[in-house]
Amino acid sequence: MAVTASEKRAQFRKLHEGGCFVIPNPWDAGSAKMLQHLGFKALASTSAGFAWSIGKPDNGVTADDVVAHVKALCDASDLPVNADFEAGFSAMSDGVAKNCAAAVRAGVAGLSIEDSTGNKDAPLYPREVAIERMKAARKGIDSEDNSTMLVGRSEGFIVGRPDLKETIERLVAYAEAGADCLYAPGIRTKEDIAAVVKAVAPKPVNMLLGAPGYSVAEMAELGVRRISVGGSLARVAYGAFLAAAKEMAEQGTFGGLGNGASGGELNKIMRG
Repeated sequence: MAVTASEKRAQFRKLHEGGCFVIPNPWDAGSAKMLQHLGFKALASTSAGFAWSIGKPDNGVTADDVVAHVKALCDASDLPVNADFEAGFSAMSDGVAKNCAAAVRAGVAGLSIEDSTGNKDAPLYPREVAIERMKAARKGIDSEDNSTMLVGRSEGFIVGRPDLKETIERLVAYAEAGADCLYAPGIRTKEDIAAVVKAVAPKPVNMLLGAPGYSVAEMAELGVRRISVGGSLARVAYGAFLAAAKEMAEQGTFGGLGNGASGGELNKIMRG
């Protein structure tokens, strides 16, 4: 029997109660099935990876695009799925609530809302506006299923405002506004990571690891509850694709094709 959305949401909340787990980021149904096959316990969508898969740049997709995408991920896998829901795909709080409700109806076990505006001159929503938007996201989620987790993201470190004090103040406020898990992509040092974990405790923290460096054990020691990789797996896949295709185009040779997974292995995973 297929795992129901309610069961996935209960599993997802249980994962956040202790320890540290990796929540990798597929970009389509096939990559979701592969990650489930490898034994991961939950998945998270990637805004960048998905956008590239449909020929668009990151942040170039619509709410309808993403809702359809996360439904495909949820349908393809028995694992809980956390949606990268960017900034809610609306400038208005009511729109954020409406779009979040649609994502819950698609079957997600969690979704993240960030405080970035997309405007390089004013990259973050004013704090009070961002708080109201987080409350709207919580309201939209709860209108459909209040067991669905809300992840509050503060984007200062990746939009040119790397202020730890401001980031922590925002994350604490988002927790108070109803976020179940907190996330500050772009923080790097162990000191900063530990400070964020301490500030929002006992609520769990998501850490983005997009390159070699820290291990799961090191993150667990700092109190991080979950680790995502954003668009990094998609970049690895596209990197191998581009390298092999460039070799064919520029050299007329096919050496890169020897590095692929076997068709038999992939078919076995997709059947499962």
